[in-house]
Amino acid sequence: MSTAAAAAPARTGTVLADLLPASRVRDIALVAGGAVLTGLAAQISLPVPGSPVPVSGQTFAALLVGTALGARRGFLSLALYALAGMAGMPWFAEGSAGYAMPTLGYILGMLLAATAVGALARRGADRSVLRMAGTMALGSLIIYAVGVPYLALATGMPLSRAVAVGLLPFLIGDALKAALAMGLLPTAWRLAGRRD
Repeated sequence: MSTAAAAAPARTGTVLADLLPASRVRDIALVAGGAVLTGLAAQISLPVPGSPVPVSGQTFAALLVGTALGARRGFLSLALYALAGMAGMPWFAEGSAGYAMPTLGYILGMLLAATAVGALARRGADRSVLRMAGTMALGSLIIYAVGVPYLALATGMPLSRAVAVGLLPFLIGDALKAALAMGLLPTAWRLAGRRD
């Protein structure tokens, strides 16, 4: 191997989950584990006065799952989470379940966001603090782009009111979650000995 090849950075195209030995069992376990992690994180929930949307850990978990598992497994994991919750598993925020909830749009947004951040992670977006900041911001934007209009439609409130109760109260918390991810994911790559 040449010196130039030895000094080349770790290749992109992999996500953290790819560092585990490949098998169908691994992928099934990761998808199920991601859904369970999201369901558990959703139980870390605090009501927001005047809003039907609580602060919860599920958005952070959904973005973390997508980033760590990649687009395909992230999508499948959040799809499992969403479908099981809509079928009656009480693991949405505040132990809720079903599909007649004004907050269902956020869950559907999380499914799309996990896919998007997983695709970006496959391109190395989870390997530096700055790229991870952009990845988390995009993921959050996708969640709100689906969740806030859905909230307005489901409740009959004007879109401006949905923004006021379904977006603005959560921006500081999202910034804190992004900061946590900005430290967590690049650090995991450094610990694994691989980085772009």
